[in-house]
Amino acid sequence: MNTIHLYRLSEEAPVQWAAAELSRILGRTTGAAVTVAAGPAPAGAPAIQVGTFADFPGRVTPRSSGHPFDDEIFIDAGPEGVLIAGVNPRSALLAAYRFLTELGCRWVRPGADGEYLPPIADPFARRIHLQETPSYRHRGLCIEGAVSWEHVRDLIDWLPKVGMSAYFVQFREAYQFFVRWYQHEFNPLMPKEPFTLEDARRYTRQIADEMRKRGLILHMVGHGWTCEPFGVAGLGWFAYTDPVPQSYYDICAEINGKRDLWGGIPLNTNLCYGNPAVRATMVRAIADYAAEHPEVDILHLWLADGSNNQCECPLCRDQIPADLYVKLCNEVDAELTARGLPTKIVFLIYVDLLWPPEKETLVNPDRFILMFAPITRTYTRSFTAAATGELPAIPPYTRNKLQFPSAPEANLAFLRGWQRMFQGDSFDFDYHLMWDHFRDPGYCALAKVLHQDLRGLRDLGLGGFNSCQVQRAFLPTGLLMAVMARTLWDRDVAYDAVADDLYQASFGPDWAKVRAYTERLSELFDPPFLRGERDEAGRQETARKVALVPATVEEFLPIIEANLGLADPCQAQSWRYLKEHAEICLALAPAVEAKAKGDAAATRAAALKLLEVVRRKEPVIHPVLDVTLFIRTLGGALGLSEEELAG
Repeated sequence: MNTIHLYRLSEEAPVQWAAAELSRILGRTTGAAVTVAAGPAPAGAPAIQVGTFADFPGRVTPRSSGHPFDDEIFIDAGPEGVLIAGVNPRSALLAAYRFLTELGCRWVRPGADGEYLPPIADPFARRIHLQETPSYRHRGLCIEGAVSWEHVRDLIDWLPKVGMSAYFVQFREAYQFFVRWYQHEFNPLMPKEPFTLEDARRYTRQIADEMRKRGLILHMVGHGWTCEPFGVAGLGWFAYTDPVPQSYYDICAEINGKRDLWGGIPLNTNLCYGNPAVRATMVRAIADYAAEHPEVDILHLWLADGSNNQCECPLCRDQIPADLYVKLCNEVDAELTARGLPTKIVFLIYVDLLWPPEKETLVNPDRFILMFAPITRTYTRSFTAAATGELPAIPPYTRNKLQFPSAPEANLAFLRGWQRMFQGDSFDFDYHLMWDHFRDPGYCALAKVLHQDLRGLRDLGLGGFNSCQVQRAFLPTGLLMAVMARTLWDRDVAYDAVADDLYQASFGPDWAKVRAYTERLSELFDPPFLRGERDEAGRQETARKVALVPATVEEFLPIIEANLGLADPCQAQSWRYLKEHAEICLALAPAVEAKAKGDAAATRAAALKLLEVVRRKEPVIHPVLDVTLFIRTLGGALGLSEEELAG
């Protein structure tokens, strides 16, 4: 085949991007020249056409709701030609990548070296006919960890390739996450780079541009509404050193008779929400932001972070936080409605706000999206099993003396309480890949829990998932991210089908050996131990198992070495990363074994060696591992001090 003719039937940016990607990838995989022109295709030789359903009248009938956040794809391919369409421009892009997936392409991690693009003899040879809507509306990621602009750019580029549709930038400019990378927190071997607030703002604008190019759904802000509108910056979870106006102290939550910054951090400081003037200031700021940022599809309205930090003054103490929060949400809705602003608002069920309102209800539920954030849950067990059993009663609300649940059943009881008040749009905001994946170096045990969780979201009455996570969670493999993307698209997909497909694309002929190896690592490292969930007998068993890790790794190293020179660049890079991971496991195992045995001195010594290893490797492994959060999570779990973590 010398030439492939491709026609785009829409000038919408995502359709243009779809045509460009089809041209790039088909040109590379077929060796043919690819021409791109405005459509429709003329009669005659077979051609590829891409557009929205509306561009193909009479050929495609939508089945989805028509909601702007819903996706639906249609592909009809064969020797006569290829029709690729989406119910909206974003869906057209998703359909283009799905067509390439059907032809054998895979995206095992972000970046050019994560593209597995096998030769394609003839893109018209295979008959493909499918029309699909995803199982869940909400399929997104949230920025967290430490990131460079390139990390975020590559991740956003990767999202639609695997069927994801949304990205959430926390705060107004994500300064906290960028500065962690550019200042190389916890790694003195990496020189600190200049980074300013304006740099963060510029990158945030660039994120919006990348999202617009692909038609992805942009979420913004979350924490910060409790300080930014009052002249106090909320840039991150660090101590505030600028002057704080007395007017802000006057409205901080009164706790134990004192109004002050909670722990010295504005983002963690709740306010006197019973004061109408406080709420009015927040309402104006939220509405102003929505008006100034029409590119934002979903705006998160959260209170302060932290817990047991609610105001105890006479204006607040007789109302639980959820009632004051719902009152604030209603006031925001009224202002947005008065200004004619369509922005959707996310309200958050989280720590103190797990306790549902007793009096207030949302006046306009269509404005709002419920976000369930069970941050204290365990990842040893899935929510799914808990959904079918009897749930415990919600414990009484005791202001600033709350204890938060780890058991799935207890977390679900709180969700059910809120759902009795609100039956609208919703999603789970969860943390599988924030900290917990570091506790499972093989990723396999956690991947199975994630798969079960996502399959069961609909049974919980939730409309999807936004993963609060590090942006680089692809070491040793992209298994967790593949499970997330595939299961959110099709909740009935089998775990083994996802895993086999990911390993085969990532590693080539010896993929099954890698799968068995990483599953063995998950078993031997015993993730529940690193979650602090083992008793004395369990800790002894952990020590016995993790002592087998070095031999397991050493036995597998020759297989790694034999595959480092694979012809496919994506697969060769996967093996190179696996070699780096093997060396990290060899350093991690002695620290975990010593901790399981209760030997504090040996644990500390081994943990410090582990940190040396990952710091030294960061220039090579940073595209696939967030070393900052690795050190924070595992170094902390192994008992190292803040000074030792900092290096």
